[in-house]
Order: sequence, then C-alpha cells, then structure tokens
Amino acid sequence: MSQALHTPPPAPVPPAAEDDLPALAARHGLTVSGARPTLPGYVRELWARRHFILAFSRAKLTAQYSQAKLGQLWQVATPLLNAAVYFFIFGLLLGARKGIPSDIYVPFLVTGVFVFTFTQSSVLAGVRAISGNLGLVRALHFPRAALPVSFALQQLQQLLFSMVVLVVVVMAFGSMPALSWLLVIPALLLQFVFNTGLALLFARLGSSTPDLAQLMPFVLRTWMYASGVMFSIPAMLADKDVPPWLADVLQWNPAAVYMDLVRFAMIDDYGSSYLPPHVWAFAAGWALLAGVIGFIYFWKAEETYGRG
Repeated sequence: MSQALHTPPPAPVPPAAEDDLPALAARHGLTVSGARPTLPGYVRELWARRHFILAFSRAKLTAQYSQAKLGQLWQVATPLLNAAVYFFIFGLLLGARKGIPSDIYVPFLVTGVFVFTFTQSSVLAGVRAISGNLGLVRALHFPRAALPVSFALQQLQQLLFSMVVLVVVVMAFGSMPALSWLLVIPALLLQFVFNTGLALLFARLGSSTPDLAQLMPFVLRTWMYASGVMFSIPAMLADKDVPPWLADVLQWNPAAVYMDLVRFAMIDDYGSSYLPPHVWAFAAGWALLAGVIGFIYFWKAEETYGRG
C-alpha cells in the first residue's frame, strides 16, 4: 500500500499594508486614472491636440444652423437683426445717439453688437462646455480645456464671417479701408484670449453648478447695457450727476475697451477722443489677467470633470 505524499501548501503572502499601496503602485509604474498633470505638462497635452480643437470648433460651427433653411446665413443675420432692433429702440426712440455723429451711429452700433456678441457667445458656450458634453468627457481621455478653448475658437470664426458684413456697413457710411484697419487684428486677438479665459473660468463653474447657464443671460445682458454697445459712455454720463470714477470704470471694463478699439480702427470719425487713456494697456492687461487666471482655475479641477 503506497503512502500518499502531501506537499504542504505555501504560506499565504500577507497583504500589503494600506500605507504601502501607493509605493507598490509607483514601483510598478501605475498612476491614478485621470490624475491632474502638471501645468507645463497640461499645456503640452493641449498643444498636442490643437488639430482636434480646430476640427471640433469647425464641426460645431457647421452644425449650429444645420437645421435652419438659411443655414450659415444666420451667423450674420442674427447679430444684424439684433443691431436693427437696438437701432430702432435706442437710436430712434430713446435718443442714445447723443455725442455720436448721426452719419457714423449705424457702424458704431453694428460694431458694438458684433464685438460684444463675440464675448457673450464665448461665455455662454463656456458655461455649457463640460456639462453639455459629458458623454465625450467620460468616454475619452484628453485635456478638458480643449472644449472651452474650441468653443471660444468657434465664436472667433463666427465673428470673422460677421466682419465681412461689418466692412460693408462701415464702407456704406463713408469709412474706406485704411492702414488703421490693421489694428483690428491685435484687438480681436486680445479679445479672443480674454474670451477664452472667461470660457475656461465659467466652464469649471458650470460643470459643478448647471443652473449657472440659466443665470448668465441676465448677467450678460446687464453687462451689455453697461458697456456702451448702443451709446457713447462719456457722452451719456456728461450731464449726469455721477462720480467721475464711474465713467472711468465703465470705459475701462473689458467689453467697452475691445469695442472702442475696433470702432477706432474701422470708423474714420471715431477718433482717439472717444477712447479712454492707456486703452491698449488695458486691452492687453484684461487679456492676460483673464487668460492666466481662467486657465489655471480650470486646470486645478481637471480630475473632477465628468465624475459624479
């Protein structure tokens, strides 16, 4: 009768202590899924996906009016119709043309509507950039800042379509192309950086507070009325009993600054007397401030987007 040989089972390996798990993961090259990269690394990741950002913005722009019969014509028709309504209400009924020569009020108003709409649309799109694209955010790994940046770029492309109409309007009222028109390029680039910073900031806020999307139209409408879209701020406050600093604050607010720069560049009779002092410094400062703060503020919550 043969005797069975029994090999004793190996002694169980004690589980790693909880405190040793991070070290164990690091030893085997494991990292936290969705962990926030360093700021320089985040910038590199975003730059590596620049082609996606451009393609995504173009696709959103094409799809925006795909269900309308007039299609992409609404990109130009919408701000023009807004300008026509504002001209009737503010220019004719309320006398907002005060201080602006009557022959340049229409290009003054159209320029203001187009330029402010650029900022307004960028902010509204930024608020919904994360909350409105959760399927994409949860399905793919990419720097989430690509979404608000692409939406701001989409609004820039839409503004460029509108600029063709603006050129026609300005020329129809006597302002011919000149070297000063080249100032539009740095003005709009600075505004784009400013808008992108706002889009990033509100994208983070909107991702955690979806109701913000319902509030922002009211905030932006108030901002529009305070920024001189339909009237000249110095002329409107000239005979009002208001402290001098209020006129400065209204003129130095970023929406008014970028509108004034484009008006100054394109409208012959809109001279430097309409501009606040150091206007280019304020334009660059607002762009730098919003761009840096918005980007860092958005990056700090990178690992939280699409979760919960």
